[in-house]
Amino acid sequence: MRSPKQPGPALPLLIQLLLLPPPGSAGGPPPFDPTWESLDARQLPAWFDKAKFGIFIHWGVFSVPSFGSEWFWWYWQKEKIPAYVDFMKNNYPPDFTYEDFGPLFTAKFFDANQWADILQASGAKYVVLTSKHHEGFTLWGSEYSWNWNAVDVGPKRDIVKELAVAVRNRTDLRFGLYYSLFEWFHPLFLEDESSSFQKRQYPVSKMLPELYELVNKYQPEVLWSDGDGGAPDTYWKSLNFLAWLYNESPVRDTVVTNDRWGAGSICKHGGYYTCSDRYNPGHLLPHKWENCMTIDKFSWGYRRNAGISDYLTIEELVKQLVQTVSCGGNLLMNIGPTRDGTISAIFEERLRQMGIWLKVNGEAIYETYSWRSQNDTVTPDVWYTSKPKDKLVYAMFLKWPTSGQLFLGQPKATLGATKVKLLGHGQPLHWTPLKQNGIKVTTGDPVSSSQT
Repeated sequence: MRSPKQPGPALPLLIQLLLLPPPGSAGGPPPFDPTWESLDARQLPAWFDKAKFGIFIHWGVFSVPSFGSEWFWWYWQKEKIPAYVDFMKNNYPPDFTYEDFGPLFTAKFFDANQWADILQASGAKYVVLTSKHHEGFTLWGSEYSWNWNAVDVGPKRDIVKELAVAVRNRTDLRFGLYYSLFEWFHPLFLEDESSSFQKRQYPVSKMLPELYELVNKYQPEVLWSDGDGGAPDTYWKSLNFLAWLYNESPVRDTVVTNDRWGAGSICKHGGYYTCSDRYNPGHLLPHKWENCMTIDKFSWGYRRNAGISDYLTIEELVKQLVQTVSCGGNLLMNIGPTRDGTISAIFEERLRQMGIWLKVNGEAIYETYSWRSQNDTVTPDVWYTSKPKDKLVYAMFLKWPTSGQLFLGQPKATLGATKVKLLGHGQPLHWTPLKQNGIKVTTGDPVSSSQT
């Protein structure tokens, strides 16, 4: 019986049908050339599609003001948005600079083992940490970011290393890193930008050496690029870097990358597609994709001024996961820790609630495939996944039918051969065919028949 306290509105039905087996896998690719034609032909490592669910962590100096957005510096200094200007005027001395936030980024309560345990409890299969956001502050002791990194300023610790070690030692998650190509106010980038990117001082002396250092030192299995600054991939030399990453790097066989490698590459080139932040098309795409989204509806970084209604509920988050996976995507769900390194109670609660739901229903999520229909045509808010090899179809319904009967228009069931079960319940459910297509499943009373 499902306790009222337990999250998990989406209740997958296990429908055993006769389905075609999955297509055979292709052989290993030859070495890759630094062209999109060659790089795009790389087969995405299989683990990523199987994983389905990851956690994004936005953490940096922006976590100190923790006001409005992780874009605080830009909104305050560049766009001069009144709310940000007034915040600084009312809370800090007139000569206070963004760099002065650096020493206040203490991470004094940061415990990588505790983070790893929370991540494991969430049911996620990979994690992506912001190693460097657009502010340029690196969470490791970058040799190319003197006095603007977590080893020299603030925590005086290698955050990337600590979390990488904890995740690999204590969890079954893959460790990944986000990296912003550009930096808002880096003088070399600004000089290059003023030359319409004819000059390439910044990528040669800063961004590329840093990326090679990051990959060789920490070996991330997800490399989540972002922030092209309006510059093309030829300026960033992205293709040469990706060819090295796929051919020679220590993670060449397992690393996955996204599609943000230069102006015009998003949703067109790269490993998997992100297309835009919070991308959730609601239909099947021909290319593997990821829905990167935030529990806080308005910010990726932690906000002290967030209200309870600014956070998505567990029901809303489960719906995002179910819709995304049914349409062939992965969900990358973001949290923003505080400046002292704690994961706030509401973020931890959401992560643990998702883990509780996945403990019962993960069979309908992990290692599944999209089905011939992504959602049902008779009953709204019903989404499908499948495991063709096992001849299984999962119907995840987000609202319990108050009538005690669930009408499904898509399954083509056979009396005597098709079995219907409720995950976490065990006993087969009674079903009858509908007159036209589909089946009617007797779910019974939600108090007595729902999952444990």
